[in-house]
Amino acid sequence: MLVALLAFGMFACGEKKLTEDDLKKAEETLFNEDQSVNEAVAPDVAEKYIRFAKQNPDFPTSANWMYNAFEIYVLLKDVDNSQRVCDMLVEKYPQSKWTPRALYLLGSFIYEDQLKDLDKARELYERVINDYPDCDVIPSVQSSLKYLGWSAEEIMGDIMMSQMDVEEGVWDIEEVE
Repeated sequence: MLVALLAFGMFACGEKKLTEDDLKKAEETLFNEDQSVNEAVAPDVAEKYIRFAKQNPDFPTSANWMYNAFEIYVLLKDVDNSQRVCDMLVEKYPQSKWTPRALYLLGSFIYEDQLKDLDKARELYERVINDYPDCDVIPSVQSSLKYLGWSAEEIMGDIMMSQMDVEEGVWDIEEVE
């Protein structure tokens, strides 16, 4: 009877509450010796990060841990889980500095690069600009919008032409003086 009560109590209480030390230990397994992502353990590590954030929603680093989970899924090119974790960040931590970064990376790496869904990528970029106009990723978002759908060669050509225009403008100014 006592054993049954203890088993029921453990089942009813749910999973062990994670600590940041637990997350740091999990993080030690995340990378292989060559610094590549250990794909065998990465999803479990990401889910621990998420579980910590859910268990400790008001903890100062919870949004950061959730963002780390998001980055893992982006690195794994896991579209569904990347979207799921980004949605959680937006819902639980809309004012976190990590939220616009996640929206931007979701647009860039998942929708633009992986899925080639330029309309969805544009929607996410514009959302970052409209909802987070003072965030630190705005220059990157603006650049991504400018070059949305361009090949690497087209982007390099545009950058080189811009630099030539600036250099020519400098020479014109010096000749006038």
